[in-house]
Amino acid sequence: MPLKTTAADMVSTARARIREVETKDAIAMVDDPDVVIVDIRDIRERQRSGYIPGSVHAPRGMIEFWVDPDSPYFKEVFGQADKTYLFHCASGWRSALTVATLQDMGFDAAHLRDGFSTWETQGGPVKKDGA
Repeated sequence: MPLKTTAADMVSTARARIREVETKDAIAMVDDPDVVIVDIRDIRERQRSGYIPGSVHAPRGMIEFWVDPDSPYFKEVFGQADKTYLFHCASGWRSALTVATLQDMGFDAAHLRDGFSTWETQGGPVKKDGA
């Protein structure tokens, strides 16, 4: 059965209406206390590839519940109105869809356009546990 909309189409549509941040610009935001970097990758991806120091891990499947103050799963880290939220995944696809959904909910956020895939090669700091 052919799909009505492909995943790539969904990502393209999301990217057309959200704020995307280039890797070099995101690297400059790492030490900014007003920025919360949110890693939505699976825990195994973080363990394998490392992660941005100071980033918050929020599994993709829980984002909508964690940002909603009326949800029993709400996390205070997402209740800081004075912060800039920057979401990322591995390549920018999941985070584009996530930010589009959050925008629909009224939650202001941006995403790392190319994801973690270009982070280390462009000089971004990476923390690896147990290394």
